[in-house]
Amino acid sequence: MTGAASFSARPNTLRRPVTGMRNFKTRIAGADGSLKVVFDPLRIALFVTTIMTVSRVHQHYPFLARLRPVLLFVVAAAAWAYLNPRSLTRTNVLTLWPMRLIAILGVLACGSAVFGISLGATASFILGSYTKTVIFAFLIAVSIRNVRDLYTFVWAYAISCGILVFFSLFVFGLSQSAGSHVSRLSNLDTYDSNDLGVVLLIGLGLTLLLLGVARGKQRWWLLLNLVGISAAIARSGSRGGFIGLVVMSVAALVLVNSVSPIARASIFAAGALALVLGAPPGYWQQMSTVLQPKQDYNYSSRDGRKELVKRGMWYMSQYPVFGIGINNFPRAECTISPKIEPLVRTGPTRCTAAHNSYVQAGAELGIPGFLVWASLVVGGVVAMLRLRGRLPRLWRRGTDAERFMYGAATFFPLAMIGFGVSSFFVSFAWMDPVYIMAAFISGWYMVVRGQIAHLPGPEAGTLASALGFTPPASGRRMRRSAHRSDVALATPPSE
Repeated sequence: MTGAASFSARPNTLRRPVTGMRNFKTRIAGADGSLKVVFDPLRIALFVTTIMTVSRVHQHYPFLARLRPVLLFVVAAAAWAYLNPRSLTRTNVLTLWPMRLIAILGVLACGSAVFGISLGATASFILGSYTKTVIFAFLIAVSIRNVRDLYTFVWAYAISCGILVFFSLFVFGLSQSAGSHVSRLSNLDTYDSNDLGVVLLIGLGLTLLLLGVARGKQRWWLLLNLVGISAAIARSGSRGGFIGLVVMSVAALVLVNSVSPIARASIFAAGALALVLGAPPGYWQQMSTVLQPKQDYNYSSRDGRKELVKRGMWYMSQYPVFGIGINNFPRAECTISPKIEPLVRTGPTRCTAAHNSYVQAGAELGIPGFLVWASLVVGGVVAMLRLRGRLPRLWRRGTDAERFMYGAATFFPLAMIGFGVSSFFVSFAWMDPVYIMAAFISGWYMVVRGQIAHLPGPEAGTLASALGFTPPASGRRMRRSAHRSDVALATPPSE
């Protein structure tokens, strides 16, 4: 990727534009460095697709679900991208580690169909679901040309969570399962109540990111969304969601350095109050069982999480290279599971899901699949936090676009922390949210790479090396190349 140069005598300042080039702030956002959502056919299609994919709102309305709107919008976006290649980034996204890992997972998934326990079941899942997930992630990645595009898609995810919050608070009801005194969300036609927390925790991190640059009514809506997410997680009754929220909150208090301590404490207090007020009857009693794991059914039951982890590791040892096949964990539970042997003595058996995304990835795609999938999650935290320390400090108090990019280096990892913790309790390895986050992280890399040319020489080299990118040539060659390519940070046409 090439970029325009804009050097000044003082480090980390972007004052004097190169001859023949537009002002840096105009490139990355509006003329004043502000941000706004991009509206063009491709971005609109992907914006709507993100909302429906994450919120699954169309599943609440049967007449919409029958139209398969997600598939239609993905096809429409792919067709527009094919016919209008200028609307895409000029960067080869496969040079970015998150998209490479997704591509490797796709290859391993295909291999698992051949070498797993059921070619038909695996192929059906790949063609019917996983292919859409992978294609959608790549469509988002190649559609992020600049910070405004990334900002647009982050808003789409936040709006999705707002829809889920509304349905969780005002549409979905509470009920008690047999033998339990805990009320929790039930009859969800979108997600399982445990899955809901995973999706919302990512949305929590992205909502906090947008709060750093929002103004006026947008800021109030985001604050309302933030409070609603905490209340919805409480109504879900999910212990995994609660643990993820606690870990994420502690991480936010420690890691966030672009928000004042008073603001951090205020937001934390508002979220905690919403959690307390939104908690249904029996919630805190249910959460207290986290401190007594050995007394829980997950520790002693044949289909509890402890035994599922053991069997998942056994499947991985039996099929170490390609696993038992993507989405085949429940099938393995009723066909090759060690628990089948005493079936005559113990009665019927359950075809149980893994209830642990890491176990699911390892059992279904083998040791390579586990390592790649775990790297996608851990890398989204470690790699971005490591790079945050190398970003220009002035971005913390710069334009909206600069603060958004600096904040993303903190809040993207926070979102991945929330996902990484909560996904330990659900089967979410092949669901869209983590792949969407991988696309966002890839987009952030592309945006930051595009600004390397605006930094003084030594800083450009240091940051470029950290990003695995060779900085553009200096002097006349760079200006001529930037002028020809109209670098990736160029402002989209005004809507």
